Amino acid sequence: MTLLELVAQATQQLTDAKVSFGHGTTNARDEAAWLVLHALGLPLDTPLDADNLESNRPVAPEEYARAATLLGARIRTRKPAAYLTNEAWLQGVPFYVDERVIVPRSLIAELLVDGSIDYWLKESTHRVLDLCTGNGSLGILAAMVYSDVQVTGADISADALAVARINVDKHNLQERMQLVESDGLAAVPGPFDLILCNPPYVNAQSMAALPAEYKAEPFIALDGNQAGGSGDGMDFVRTLLQQAPAHMADDAVLVLEIGNERAYFEAAFPALEVVWLETSAGEDQVLLVTKEALLL
Repeated sequence: MTLLELVAQATQQLTDAKVSFGHGTTNARDEAAWLVLHALGLPLDTPLDADNLESNRPVAPEEYARAATLLGARIRTRKPAAYLTNEAWLQGVPFYVDERVIVPRSLIAELLVDGSIDYWLKESTHRVLDLCTGNGSLGILAAMVYSDVQVTGADISADALAVARINVDKHNLQERMQLVESDGLAAVPGPFDLILCNPPYVNAQSMAALPAEYKAEPFIALDGNQAGGSGDGMDFVRTLLQQAPAHMADDAVLVLEIGNERAYFEAAFPALEVVWLETSAGEDQVLLVTKEALLL
C-alpha cells in the first residue's frame, strides 16, 4: 500500500464512520491526510497527489499500524484530531492543544493576519487584551502581527492558562504576553487599546445539538447560557459590553466573534452600532465596536 492509498483508505473510513469536522479541517480527505501524516511523522504540507514521489512510496507495516491506531482512536472516541495529535494550526502557526482548551479556530485570526482591523487602530495602539484566551492563540498572533504591542491573555480557567503558557513559551513571547486568571474583565483593569474576544456564545438549542466532537471540548468555553439568561447564548456578551468601556482607552475597539448567533446578538442589542467584518465564513460572524458606540 502506498501513502496515497493509505490516505484514500482513511478518508473512506472517516466517511463511513460519519465523524464530524470543524476543528481544523472541514472534510474527510483533509482530516485523513492530517492523521496519516502525523502518524508517519511527515510534514503536514507533504504533497499528496499521483505525480508526487513521496505519495507513491510504500507504507511500512509499522507505519500502517501507527496510522491505523490513530485513525481508530479518532473514530472510536470522536475526539477532535487536534486532541489526538496535541497540535492545531491557525493561520499557518502551530499551537499545542489538549482537552483543557477548545481547539483554536477563531475567525479573528484571519482579521489579524490579513490586516482587516488595521484601519481602526492607531499609532497609540500598544496594549492588547485577548479575553477568553484559551490556548493563547489569538494573543500570540496579535503579538506576531504587531511587533510593538504588549498582550494580556485572560481566561477564567486556570487549566486553559496552563496550556496558553505552553504556547507563549513555545513562541518565545514571554516578554510580550502575560497571562492572567480573570472572570471576564474583573482582574484586567486596562485600559486597553484593542480587545479581542472569542467568548462562549452558543445558544441553548445549539448546545443540545452539538456533535460529539464539540461536546469533547470544555463546556464552559462554548455555552453562552451560564448566567441564567434566556438561553440565547448572550450571557457573557451582555456583561462584557456593559463593562468593556471602563477597560478601554479613548480610541479603543473591541473585536468580538459570535459565530452563527448574529440574530441573537442583534435581538439582544438592537440599538448598538457595530461594524460586521468580512471573513472566510461570511460577514456575520465577527463584529467590531468602538468604545464611543458602547457608551451611547
